[in-house]
Amino acid sequence: MTATVAERRFQGVDALELRSGALRASFLPDVGMTGVSLRRGRKEFLALPGGVAALRQGHTSGLPLLAPWANRLASRRYRADGITVDVRGRRVHTDANGLPIHGLLVGWPDWEITSTRARRDVARMTATTIVDAPAFPFPHLLEVAVALHDDRLVIDTTLVATGPRKVPVAFGWHPYLRVPGTPRSQWQLTLPARRHLTLDDRGVPTGASAREAAEQEVVGRRTFDDLYALGRDHRLAFTGDDGTSIEVRGDAHYPYAQVWVPAGKPFAALEPMTVPTNALADGNTHLVPPGDSFTASFSITPT
Repeated sequence: MTATVAERRFQGVDALELRSGALRASFLPDVGMTGVSLRRGRKEFLALPGGVAALRQGHTSGLPLLAPWANRLASRRYRADGITVDVRGRRVHTDANGLPIHGLLVGWPDWEITSTRARRDVARMTATTIVDAPAFPFPHLLEVAVALHDDRLVIDTTLVATGPRKVPVAFGWHPYLRVPGTPRSQWQLTLPARRHLTLDDRGVPTGASAREAAEQEVVGRRTFDDLYALGRDHRLAFTGDDGTSIEVRGDAHYPYAQVWVPAGKPFAALEPMTVPTNALADGNTHLVPPGDSFTASFSITPT
């Protein structure tokens, strides 16, 4: 079996396509290092609502990195490691309540491909970018290392503190998932044992939580925009009625997950998160000292 990495065009934009066996994955380095396709044979497992145009406008789609913070902040001011940051008047994407959401890097053009390699059954690429913005004045380098095996996609995200300040860790990923061949109402949602973190009407944690047992239930008419603190098992999945499935599994550095199943859409998201929503403003983040690094890894397995 031979893996490959090749330059392609995707909706008029430069893309890198990784192949290993029947699995193919495409990423757009110049549009946020966003994953835009994950295929096994003819089956597509990523949804791309709005296409590349939506990504360029700061809307999430496909497989985007949410950084330097995932999900939303409770206000347009936050304080991290003794530094007060005011994002009012800054160019940040906001939700329906006007809260800053999804960080700064959705559609971010300033990624540099630092390596590509294909060996035996694994295709790899690595990209980096520097983040030092008024809305997040904690200088750091982000490295995204993508490895496509013949059975799964693995993404390692590394934050390196490059300036004189400690850097808060609050990133996550937001894969828009499909189970080809089965209507979403018939997907089975697999969740591990977890704590369900209560959110207020803005989607911000209240501090309350409840323990929930592992489950595997049909989505049906249910909708989700729910935040979970995971136990030892970090596996979440959707499975179709023909056995086709898509699984997301984070390592120990992704102890949280957001499950998003919006009304009336043919897709859903299982989002690995390093911290809960609003942790940056709550001061509840890991801090990377100058010169040190932090790496979190997750996989997506389509079958």
